[in-house]
Amino acid sequence: MKILETKRLLLRHLELRDFDSLFALTSDPEMQRYIPEGALSYEETSELLTWYLNGHPRHPELGLWATVHKETGQFIGRCGLLPWTIDGRQEVEVAYMIAKRYWGQGLGTEAAQAILDYGFNNLGLSRLICLIDQENQTSIRVAEKIGMSFEKEGEDEKGPFLLYSRNTLSKLDQ
Repeated sequence: MKILETKRLLLRHLELRDFDSLFALTSDPEMQRYIPEGALSYEETSELLTWYLNGHPRHPELGLWATVHKETGQFIGRCGLLPWTIDGRQEVEVAYMIAKRYWGQGLGTEAAQAILDYGFNNLGLSRLICLIDQENQTSIRVAEKIGMSFEKEGEDEKGPFLLYSRNTLSKLDQ
């Protein structure tokens, strides 16, 4: 089921048929370099896909979605909105991962912008964040391109991160 569409991308709910493409991403150490869990096994990816298919029990409108290149019909990533609790505050992260073959084409920014717009305009969220490894300069640039600003450094059970954020404009700001 389609969630949203951009000029070059279709974001839809993940399906069982996406497993092989998802596993190609999650098992690649370079793709998972900035993900705390690192490269995942077949079994770990299977568990992950099951979680994606079932969605978040308290936030079914959120999740990571199959990212499909419209021109080729290829599964090229997983992008979406993830709920977190950071320093006791409920947050929603704009998350994006695009396959290496498609790097350098602006697709990560295109996906992230569409997800941000969807979160603000369709879901009525007032704040979105990105949690980024301090070494991941590409993701920092994407966050900045979609209007996010560095807010703070943080650390949780998975390790250190940079938190970038953006709030919607209130009626008074418009």
